[in-house]
Amino acid sequence: MKAATYIKQAALADDPRWRALADGLAAGGVELYPVSTREDIRPETDLLLSVGGDGTFLSASKRVGDSGIPVLGVNLGRLGFLSENRPEDLLEPVLRGDYIVEERTLLAVEGLGGDMYPHALNEMAVQRSGAAILGIRVAVDGQSLPVFWADGLLVATSSGSTAYSLSVGGPICSPEAPVLVIAPIAPHNLNVRPLVVPESAHIDISVVSRDSSVRVSLDNRTALAPPTVRLSVHVAQFSLKRIRLPESGFVKALTSKLFWGEDIRSGME
Repeated sequence: MKAATYIKQAALADDPRWRALADGLAAGGVELYPVSTREDIRPETDLLLSVGGDGTFLSASKRVGDSGIPVLGVNLGRLGFLSENRPEDLLEPVLRGDYIVEERTLLAVEGLGGDMYPHALNEMAVQRSGAAILGIRVAVDGQSLPVFWADGLLVATSSGSTAYSLSVGGPICSPEAPVLVIAPIAPHNLNVRPLVVPESAHIDISVVSRDSSVRVSLDNRTALAPPTVRLSVHVAQFSLKRIRLPESGFVKALTSKLFWGEDIRSGME
């Protein structure tokens, strides 16, 4: 087996938990090599180990692109929702090939210009860059929604429903659910709520702004765009392959990472 390793923070390369896992994999016959860019990944690679936290995992998804190489998150970060696996739990499953490969939807964003990577695993967002609020026009499959007056607006995948979308009041969606979430960020018209649409939807976005630029972000990457920007958002033609261990799962991640539904009464049954 050949495995690429992506470590966003150089200091983590010397973390004893990661070194123990890397040494064990090498002793088990896994050939490891480091990558920093998409061009570094060799075509014969079986998987990519993303070493860090969820931000590192998002960056790793850009590195694999449309190669079809699955990504395995090694959690040395703080939350670890995408990168949920502790290094000490990974050695035997990887050597045995005892894991599940999931397909995760990616967004494709047209109209960005420049050289920004146009795909996102969690969400894309358009936000104000100055003090003035934005008027955000959205059309879903050609049907216009009421104008959102807000600090911004995001479109999230079901994977991203537990990320930025959750913090602005969006629903939690199972990652297998074929839906997208359209959610305003700090809306100034209080009678708007996040909207769930099918994955098949094409979403067009334009803005009204008094500032000279707006901020566009895709996962953990950000760029400034002119207020005349017009964005088209839809599901990408390829997906991200994510590796998870058999005993892990979405509900387990919700309860252990986000403490979903935790209640003192639950232990009194």
